[in-house]
Amino acid sequence: MRGFARVAAAVPSVSVGNPERNRNTTLALWREASDAGAHLVVFPELGLTAYSVRDLVTSTRLLDAVETELLVLTNEGADLDALALVGVPLRATNGIYNCAAVLHHGEILGIVPKAYLPNYREFEETRWFRPGRELADGESIRLGDKRIPFGLDLLFESDVPDLTVGVEICEDLWVQSPPSSALCSAGATVIANLSASNFTIGKAEVRRRLVQSQSERSKCAYLYVAAGPGESSTDLTWDADAFICENGKLLAESRRFAREGQLVVQDIDLEALSFERRSTNTFGDCAVECGNERTWRKRHFSARANSNLVRNISPTPFLPADENTLARRCWEMFEIQSNALLTRMHAIGSPTLVLGVSGGLDSTAAALVAAAALDLDGRPRSELVCVTMPGFGTTDDTRDNASVLAKALGATLHTLSISELSKAVLKIIGHSAADDVDSVDALIDRLRQQPEHGDVTLENVQARVRTLLLMSIANREGGIVVGTGDLSEKALGWSTYAGDHIAMYDVNAGVPKTLLQFVIRWVANEVVTSWSDSDQLRDVLFAILDTPISPELLPADAAGKIAQLTEATIGPYELHDFFLYHQIRHGARPGRVLDLAALAFSGRYDEDTLVRWLRVFIKRFFTQQFKRSCTADAPKVGSVALSPRGDWRMPSDASAAAWLAEIDQWQKERGQSIN
Repeated sequence: MRGFARVAAAVPSVSVGNPERNRNTTLALWREASDAGAHLVVFPELGLTAYSVRDLVTSTRLLDAVETELLVLTNEGADLDALALVGVPLRATNGIYNCAAVLHHGEILGIVPKAYLPNYREFEETRWFRPGRELADGESIRLGDKRIPFGLDLLFESDVPDLTVGVEICEDLWVQSPPSSALCSAGATVIANLSASNFTIGKAEVRRRLVQSQSERSKCAYLYVAAGPGESSTDLTWDADAFICENGKLLAESRRFAREGQLVVQDIDLEALSFERRSTNTFGDCAVECGNERTWRKRHFSARANSNLVRNISPTPFLPADENTLARRCWEMFEIQSNALLTRMHAIGSPTLVLGVSGGLDSTAAALVAAAALDLDGRPRSELVCVTMPGFGTTDDTRDNASVLAKALGATLHTLSISELSKAVLKIIGHSAADDVDSVDALIDRLRQQPEHGDVTLENVQARVRTLLLMSIANREGGIVVGTGDLSEKALGWSTYAGDHIAMYDVNAGVPKTLLQFVIRWVANEVVTSWSDSDQLRDVLFAILDTPISPELLPADAAGKIAQLTEATIGPYELHDFFLYHQIRHGARPGRVLDLAALAFSGRYDEDTLVRWLRVFIKRFFTQQFKRSCTADAPKVGSVALSPRGDWRMPSDASAAAWLAEIDQWQKERGQSIN
């Protein structure tokens, strides 16, 4: 798939001091990786001899055999498309070097020596090897009848866009300034680390911390391959630890302590890495300083594209897959929201918090945050003024849920019907819904019989009346209106300008709808058990979570069933949150968003449905920027945010034409009709 590269980490079973056997096991995994469509495959440090060969590495017989088997391996792999990085000891003028040989299509493209040789505790590499740091740029080494580029100044560049490979070996990663920093500054997007790394308790976690940190700082993918079965157990043990990270995240890993050879295959997102580098200006600043320290030699290798994807694409990218991580994220989010609100309260004085509660997700989450902020400040929850404002479409269930919520929290509750006031406004402006009707009941009957009267004007009048009442109560109480709109609604502009779009401080603006539900559930399970009326509060929170998402601006049917479902109008929030995450967090093209969505939602939404709602998302995202341009202050919570003062600065009159045109192209390529 465009924008991805397939990589593999291989841990063969080795035989100490037996290059011929090790060549065969290496070739078998190389062939397996190539058959799997890998663009490159990385093997362990000194894999042709085994790392634990020790003093035998100085043997002329062994070094002769290594060179012979390396050349045989190169020739035998001539028909394989994957670039192979194989660990070997090689002789040069000054001594022996611990090297990575880079093989492709019957050629050794280059030899990269280990820069830093550990000689402490169990390590004694300076006994046998010379450090690669002593080599001048532009060096070469003779193997067979050819001279091969040799040194730390090598990069391996593919014709796959943005796929450039840099190499470091084991200890190189553990120093305070790893060679990979300069390699990535010079353009490497993938770092291959050929390691031996004997195992001691806790070392696997340390490796992951190092690699995840380096891959995040360097905005790269990082392949780490440690030695495995067959290494000598004379003094050390080996755990066959191989894993692949990308921009700080662990993507795939081997089965540690496996007794047989194994291969870990994963697709890395080069387009996302490229975007990350472009959008993080300090990466470029540092790259200018670090990447120009030497003149880099770039060796080219060809690679074929893969039409499929070997990678899990989560349909809920805002939600961590691990339950413990999700719970920690919910805790962090709730703490950010409540502490940010408290900080704003202190900046103002000690304002009362005024909140419109509807019985929906957003106002419920805001009420919980407001209650927690008052608790943190040591103030009574009665200073949270919850206002329910039933209108033309409010159902009994949501009104009751809002009231129970406020009471269970210990908040002050006001119930103010907006129906009469809304009818009066409609009548004043000459709206057809209020023409010749004498009561609210008559107006509601007209809307049920003639739904064409239920237009955007009628809906927005109710939203603006509610905001008028909230602002007026806040003035009376010496308080502030706490906004409830979430990140998903900000992206779609699903709010009424000068209505629920307005507040003194927003608390949910950084939380997407799909995550907001989990925050409420986490609060219900983990927090409110220590609050008063906890049983009643938990019950109402779960009832709210089970309620369909609706603005309830149009009348329910005669049986009281909600008539206006938000997701039926603008599309499923799980899709919009998926679109939002990939477009903003990774700068993804519409075609790429659709490719990923087709994988993530396979079996749940067909391609026509994905296209339909992505069009809605893009059109609304562009046309509704004017609302985001003057949105209230709000705390940033996650990696995606849309504040005009922080993460997202976009002109309100920008055109979506280019984005929509790519959707058309995506459909044409699949033979779909364009609507």
